[in-house]
Amino acid sequence: MFKIKPCLPACQLLLAVAFLFSCGGQSKSKVQEDNSTTTLQAPNENQQIADYVVEIHEDKKGNLWFGTVGEGVARFDGKTLTYLNVDSGLVDNTVAAIAEDRQGNMWFGIHGGLAKYDGRAITNYTTKDGLCNDRVSQLLIDKSGTVWVGTWGKVCRFDGVLFTEFELPKPAIELQPYQTTMNWVTEIMEDSKGNIWFGRDGYGACKWDGKQFTHYTKKDGLASNNVQVIREDKQGNLWFGCRVTENDHPDSDKRKGAGGLSRFDGKTFTQFPEIEGLSTNETYAIHVDKEGNIWVGANKLGIYKYDGKGFTLYNETDRKDLITPYGYGVQHLLKDSKGTLWIGLSGGLFRLDGEVIRNVGRGGF
Repeated sequence: MFKIKPCLPACQLLLAVAFLFSCGGQSKSKVQEDNSTTTLQAPNENQQIADYVVEIHEDKKGNLWFGTVGEGVARFDGKTLTYLNVDSGLVDNTVAAIAEDRQGNMWFGIHGGLAKYDGRAITNYTTKDGLCNDRVSQLLIDKSGTVWVGTWGKVCRFDGVLFTEFELPKPAIELQPYQTTMNWVTEIMEDSKGNIWFGRDGYGACKWDGKQFTHYTKKDGLASNNVQVIREDKQGNLWFGCRVTENDHPDSDKRKGAGGLSRFDGKTFTQFPEIEGLSTNETYAIHVDKEGNIWVGANKLGIYKYDGKGFTLYNETDRKDLITPYGYGVQHLLKDSKGTLWIGLSGGLFRLDGEVIRNVGRGGF
């Protein structure tokens, strides 16, 4: 699942709603030359690059890539905005995850499979090739070069030839009867020590150190068991963003509960109930910039910057008409190498200009 996360029950938001052993297949489902990228022209400058921008990535060359719902992936090279989509050879136009390997190939997690783009051709992989599930939600290329693929249901690893399923154990958690998204793999990240962390929507977080799993849940100090994002700061602390479990309750009067931000120093979890929007709320986006600041999306409220001493809130925007009726749905955050903070929102692409969150249309780069 991509991160389409305004403040609605997950059951309304899931657009397509959900041991080691070989999964077989080595063939490439589809290889297509990139002959049909779409270049946006000036007359469309006020048009949103997509209604939902759910992933933002800067590659080694400084190109910016924006994963979208319904428009494929958009690339900005500093001058021109172009799109890769089904017309270019992708298997679907929802791009939920983006990663880059050592060779500079771009990998896209798509609702329909996994794709590799070498700058010329697109190679698609699906369950016919051994992929463990075609609805890809997360990607990680670890320090060894292995591609980790998180999906709606399973995790698998790809060595360039074979997909191998990687089974995640389930912690002892009492699930609510209305919870249906527990197998959605919401995060895969590698920390500075080489541990691989997994987030699942309902099973909290777990760490794999190469030999064993360690589970972390609400009982240990997480804001909720619906972990959406995990990031590591420069001091080695882990930051977890969670959504509110109760937002899935069929009774709208009971859609209230704990969520938001938690910090883990390796021993103790810290929450921030004194900061508006970071406890009984939802956090789907966290970014650590090169200066060490922590940027946090607080849905319905805005974006916080934590500088190690305190939180500063940014919520003034130049396009209030593009903020959904449910408030800020912060999908993704990235500060690029030039120092610009890019914001994927429910409503389009934005960037922080001083203290104002400004909308960026197709011709507004």
